[in-house]
Amino acid sequence: MIPADPLAGHADLVLKHMLTTGLAVLLAASSSQAAPQRDPSTVWTDSGPVHGLVTAQYRQFQAIPYAAPPVGELRWRAPQPVRPWTQPRDATTAASACAQPANPEAPKGSTAEDCLYLTVTTPTTDTGRPRPVLVWIPGGGFYMGAGGSYGATGLAGRGDAVVVTVNYRLGIFGFFGLPGLPGSGSFGLLDQQAALRWVQRNAAAFGGDPRNVTVAGQSAGAMSVCAQLTSPGAAGLFHKAIMQSGSCEFNWPDNGQYPGQRAASIWSTEQEVQRTGTATAAQLCPDRAPAEVLPCLRGLAPEVLAPLTTSFIRPAHGNPVLPRDPAQALRDGQFHHVPVLSGTNHDENRAWLAAFDKGTIDAARYEQLVTGVVHGDQAAARRILDAYPVSGYDSPALAWGAVTTDRIWACTQLAAERDIAGHAPVHAYDFADPHSPLTKFQPTSYPLGAAHAMELPYLFELGGKALPLDPGQQRLSQDMIAYWTNFARGGDPNGPGLTDWPGTTGLRLAPDGAGGVHAEDIAAEHHCALWAGVSPGTGSGK
Repeated sequence: MIPADPLAGHADLVLKHMLTTGLAVLLAASSSQAAPQRDPSTVWTDSGPVHGLVTAQYRQFQAIPYAAPPVGELRWRAPQPVRPWTQPRDATTAASACAQPANPEAPKGSTAEDCLYLTVTTPTTDTGRPRPVLVWIPGGGFYMGAGGSYGATGLAGRGDAVVVTVNYRLGIFGFFGLPGLPGSGSFGLLDQQAALRWVQRNAAAFGGDPRNVTVAGQSAGAMSVCAQLTSPGAAGLFHKAIMQSGSCEFNWPDNGQYPGQRAASIWSTEQEVQRTGTATAAQLCPDRAPAEVLPCLRGLAPEVLAPLTTSFIRPAHGNPVLPRDPAQALRDGQFHHVPVLSGTNHDENRAWLAAFDKGTIDAARYEQLVTGVVHGDQAAARRILDAYPVSGYDSPALAWGAVTTDRIWACTQLAAERDIAGHAPVHAYDFADPHSPLTKFQPTSYPLGAAHAMELPYLFELGGKALPLDPGQQRLSQDMIAYWTNFARGGDPNGPGLTDWPGTTGLRLAPDGAGGVHAEDIAAEHHCALWAGVSPGTGSGK
């Protein structure tokens, strides 16, 4: 959700600067044949009844299990079926966040492995028509975040949609691997697929249409969405996709988000994950026979594993879940051809500038960093410096923020959008409100602008609280909810009273006082032609 380094090599440094930020008992009520509910606070799922909260505007059902607790012998296994129940299960309290280090969403951290739960939010009124379903996968660098952090009452109510927010296993619990361990590097992605299968079975019971499901996410959640686009196991589980600030093409150069960071992509190979897992196993369970290693690891308390969680935050490919590198699969057209809504924030990488001496970069250091991006190629560095001159920004730090925003975020996202657009409709956006209410939660020596995660309060109540928006921002929020739910409903975000969204060229999303909502050439705004020429790792799309 909130700014988190994709590699988390300096997790503590990044977090310091984050934003605040038996027989199915109820076959008669299976999703495709759901009977009308007499009591709107009780819904019969395929595993048992749940009792939630009903207000005049919305219904909410929290902590619904979609898989068995992945504990003991189920640690590092594909998600298993839930044990059915017969009495109404309390669904009025949020589930625990999955195990993760301390962060703004989980200030004390979490060691909970029993965390595979989801929340369903719907409008209270019954129109008699099935509503579109939007499934939200939270972000957080694959090592933090929780579905319960995202209140969807506004999105569901104003957008007339069923919204499902999910937890999935993170870090060492979700992406660990060992030679011979099925699912190595993929357990978190398998959880997401299990949640989507739950939606297929149960959406109708909540008034949703299982034939009209949109999977959506932000940051690592968006990268998860893109991974699912390329995963054979996700076929037929969703019909549209939304990617906010993250895609299959996401990658970064040396020093891109913090000093000392090495260039890489968000994806790893299964062999790399298994090598790291083997080294971790030798540390935690030394001098064990090969057959004893996995039982030893499964017997360890989660508190023992949790400190190593950020060593396992790059999903693996080269396995049944992701047979191919998702970036290459996208380029080759080997993905589920569904409509996509996708975009980034105008100043994404300013969220990481504090890692550079609290955002104090001088002109000489700026030039040095730019040269490093292109591995010392002086001609390429000069082209970048000419496109992003220090004189064009309030400080060298903000110039570096623009360089890294475009190189790491905007242009890799655009490359993915162009890959997809050869096979399916795409609507691209550039969120550009420089005064999101989230900026108030991260005091910095420089303006954050429309940094990473700043769009989230326009769609969700974060941490159970709707952040204050001024009148212009309220209109932008209403427009964004309409765009997102129109897209979920029919694959086209456009609708009455909205500025026309032209598609892949792009739409700028900002309040009236910051330029308003209007068509924008995103590639030109973020110098993507330049980056395609000087930094092949950015990707040029098709």
